[in-house]
Amino acid sequence: MGTADVEAVWRIESARIVAALTRFTGDFGLAEDAAQEAVAEALVSWPLASPANPAGWLMATARRRAIDAIRRRTAFQDRYALLAAGPAVDEEIDPDKIDDDVLALMFVSCHPVLSREARVALTLRVVGGLSSEEIARAFLVPVPTVQARITRGKKTIAAAGVPFELPVAGERRERLGGVLSVLYVIFTEGSTATSGDRLLRPDVAYEAIRLARTLAALQPDEPEVHGLLALCELTAARFPARTGPDGTPILLEDQDRRLWDFSAIRRGLAALARASTRGLGPYGLQAAIAAAHASAPSVEATDWDRIVVLYEALGRVAPSPVVELNRAVAVAMASGPAQALAMVDELIALDRLPGSHLVPTVRGELLARLGRRPEARAELELAARLCANQRELSVLLRKAAALD
Repeated sequence: MGTADVEAVWRIESARIVAALTRFTGDFGLAEDAAQEAVAEALVSWPLASPANPAGWLMATARRRAIDAIRRRTAFQDRYALLAAGPAVDEEIDPDKIDDDVLALMFVSCHPVLSREARVALTLRVVGGLSSEEIARAFLVPVPTVQARITRGKKTIAAAGVPFELPVAGERRERLGGVLSVLYVIFTEGSTATSGDRLLRPDVAYEAIRLARTLAALQPDEPEVHGLLALCELTAARFPARTGPDGTPILLEDQDRRLWDFSAIRRGLAALARASTRGLGPYGLQAAIAAAHASAPSVEATDWDRIVVLYEALGRVAPSPVVELNRAVAVAMASGPAQALAMVDELIALDRLPGSHLVPTVRGELLARLGRRPEARAELELAARLCANQRELSVLLRKAAALD
């Protein structure tokens, strides 16, 4: 077995292994470190002698590394005795504990004592199984920055005495929003990169979808979990048509909808149906908007009036300036650009999205539709100056140049 095999096994089994180790040791940081040491040893050992049970080998090796580490901590002799008396090293991970363990691991990784950056890094590392290098590439930050975030996150969890356990039912529902928000941040970075020379980072987006599916399997009675999964599936369904062969962005009105992933659309609609059982929350409403786009044969045939209503509902349950900006876009398609422009100007007057390229982008589009070409060009050029993603920037400059 080579490096690719080790990485594949680790990606699939990492959450189960780290979760089980954390339950055995009671130390989240120690468990993650021991698991990483086991992977490093596998990279050396497996090419020479492939184990019959790769996941069991990683678990047994990580357990030994954890015991070695605890041995070195004289203050933890009682815990070492408990570990030494635990299951044999070649025993399978307890299948009856896996679901609760992985779910607890998600709640620990997304604990509110951590910064958003640390939550994202820890979730991708310990639940998703990504390496520091992969996380750094995904978010275009230096590897030492990612490693520092992970290290600080583990130290913060230890200092705060965060227990490795599922929160009680009431607290779990309150903290579930934090878990969902981390997965949403990961997905949105993959679906529209905030910076760099690629519009999409599909590997990041698909990792978020994988984690959302895991969470939906562990929390099947939570509508918003299915709402987030539906939103991710329906949005990712358009990935194949969003860029050309050279990575050039293709706008929605120019996309070949025959390239959309209709299997993802079906999965998304099924998840949306499950999310609708008790009324749609913020993620469910966004998924319903994505479903309206996914079911339309063209931009012109899209039910824009329904999308406006959905954005109005979303603005009531989860108000934000981005929601208002998107509602303005929908209003422009449903009722014309003049009314939408007034909504955007109100956002500017209230300074709701300072420094964002999104506001001048939308304003430039609306001014162009109204025939105010010099103003539109100025707005699009401003948007280009504010945009950190090179692919989006090139589209903005092309639009501005077309107005000359």
